[in-house]
Amino acid sequence: MDFLKKHYEKVLLGVVLLGLMGVVGYMLVVVSNEQQKLNDLSQNVLHPHVTALSNLDLTVSEQTVKRAATAVVLDFGPPGHRLFNPSAWQKSPDGRPVPRENIGPRALVVTNITPLYFRLSLDKVEQVESGFKYVIVMENQAAATASQRNKKSNYCKLMDSTDAFQLIEVRGKPDDPTELVVKLKDSGDSAVIKKDKPFERIDGYSADLHHPLESRPWLGRRVGSSLSFNGEDYTIVGINQNEIVLSAKSNGKKWTIKTNTAPS
Repeated sequence: MDFLKKHYEKVLLGVVLLGLMGVVGYMLVVVSNEQQKLNDLSQNVLHPHVTALSNLDLTVSEQTVKRAATAVVLDFGPPGHRLFNPSAWQKSPDGRPVPRENIGPRALVVTNITPLYFRLSLDKVEQVESGFKYVIVMENQAAATASQRNKKSNYCKLMDSTDAFQLIEVRGKPDDPTELVVKLKDSGDSAVIKKDKPFERIDGYSADLHHPLESRPWLGRRVGSSLSFNGEDYTIVGINQNEIVLSAKSNGKKWTIKTNTAPS
């Protein structure tokens, strides 16, 4: 007890020092823990954990882009749309009101187009004193007059000429040939007439037409034929397998009327 009485100040100072050392040790542990927490928070902010994205469904977006890339064509013209092209009406020759498009050449309908052939066929062989004559039948459906379109028999020996051709070769037996070769005078080309198959060449077309204002159709009309409707006269100036061309006699204006009808 005497020792404590004599040295209690030292003992008390020692206790205080030990307490201070404990506090310092505790503070070091607390600071270290706080520093670790701060480091963890910094890592989470600067290097966060990112979950990989799943595959996106872009179907709707791709379809939208495709639609945007397709040009939109708006047709405000007749006959499907009348917004900016109102239908005009006028009187027909008999006084009835009809749409304007049913009056002029626009209303003309080509119902059929028929090819016109130039045809040569071997009819028969006749024996004569000097050899053989070959009866070649010529048909020119595209001729200018009806009489010229009739079939015409031509009696030809080898190298004989007609107005349309010259017989230049006989193939096979002279009395029973398999082929005749002729030279056409209009083109200079050679044409082969087989025993069982005539030579054919399309030289033009004829057309069947109808107009809603006319009660009767025009049949078998050719280049040069005249048509009259709605008080106007027209001339057919061209025909091919897909269309005809009309020319107005009053002013020479031309109209092309197409057809989807295949040639017969």
